[in-house]
Amino acid sequence: MDEFTYEIGVENAGERIDKFLSGELSELSRSYIQKLLKEGMVTLGGKALKANYRLREKDEIEIKIPPAMEPDILPENIPLDILYEDSDVLVVNKPKGMVVHPGAGHYSGTLVNALLYHCGDSLSGINGVMRPGIVHRIDRDTTGSLLVCKNDLAHRSIAEQLKVHSITRKYRAIVYGNLKEDEGTIDAPIGRHPVERKKMAINYKNGKEAVTHYRVLERFRNYTYIECQLETGRTHQIRVHLSSLHHPLLGDEVYGPKENPFHLEGQTLHAMVLGFDHPSTGEYIDFSAVHINESLRGFAVSQTVPTIHYISRHARRVECRYRRVAQSPAR
Repeated sequence: MDEFTYEIGVENAGERIDKFLSGELSELSRSYIQKLLKEGMVTLGGKALKANYRLREKDEIEIKIPPAMEPDILPENIPLDILYEDSDVLVVNKPKGMVVHPGAGHYSGTLVNALLYHCGDSLSGINGVMRPGIVHRIDRDTTGSLLVCKNDLAHRSIAEQLKVHSITRKYRAIVYGNLKEDEGTIDAPIGRHPVERKKMAINYKNGKEAVTHYRVLERFRNYTYIECQLETGRTHQIRVHLSSLHHPLLGDEVYGPKENPFHLEGQTLHAMVLGFDHPSTGEYIDFSAVHINESLRGFAVSQTVPTIHYISRHARRVECRYRRVAQSPAR
């Protein structure tokens, strides 16, 4: 049973308790917070609070969160496109439509199910039974490079590199419209959307630091093909940042138009390059998942132009480059 205590400051006085908790506990759904309130898990001075209670300055709110009942996650013989593997890490080229780890409505067919079959017990356990080996993730409809840790030592090393923003993560995407500048940086914090809780948004009040660099690779009449490099890794970061410039990703029906002219399934976003310092050797290694996102392929075909011809020519090839830390260029 997890227990939290919040002392209410003047800035939150007058706010409804359910809204306050939604902002503070963004990993919990609004419906789950309502459930906790109904079950008397949110109290003030030992008295259960109702959802419409309005906070007062210096209130001490206590909340209890029961441990989640975690279902058994079973190994499944799902083919993996492995770009690299050793005793510490594994880099996989995730296909479109695959969820990374189990969650509500997705307890089979995930990358974790496939990893359990491929790796057995050789996966880090730091993130619990629902996310073995998972140290970062990409969205279901995003394709490309994903790093998996096979032991806890490797997990801690990669997690620290993510924390200090030293991992190289470059994506390819197609956005609506023509970007005004050939390159730029979007520095805007990202947090839970204030109304639509399943979405993220630019949130200067409660958001976390988020930085995306982009550069134009090719321009078309109504679209732009770009590369994005992440400094941070917030949920839906590239999708939210590009949408904030009024250039949402082609095919993204969450942050862009509900309908797209090419009938794509999901955003045109591919995790192209992934580079990191190896947890055991200290060598910097990077991988290019030169495998065209099916949405990108569909766009190229429908436009009858060589949209990303140099990727298409080398589809399914992987370039791996190894460099010692001392020789590693600035990233």
